[in-house]
Amino acid sequence: MTITDEIRVLCARLNISMAELARRLGSSPQSLSAKMSRKSFTVEELEKIAEVTNTSFVRKFVLLNGEEI
Repeated sequence: MTITDEIRVLCARLNISMAELARRLGSSPQSLSAKMSRKSFTVEELEKIAEVTNTSFVRKFVLLNGEEI
C-alpha cells in the first residue's frame, strides 16, 4: 500500500473528504490532489496530516531481529 493509499484509507475511516483534508492543511484540493498523484509527501507533511486529523504518524526502521531503530 502506498502512502497515498494510506491517506485515502485514513480519510475514509475518519469520514472526511480529500477536500476537507486539504482545507485542514491550509491547502487547495487541487494542490493536495497533485501531491497525491506524485506520492511526494515529506515526513513533515505526513506529521501535519496526523496533527490535523488528530491521529499519530509513526516512522521507524525495524531490523530483522525485531529491534527498532
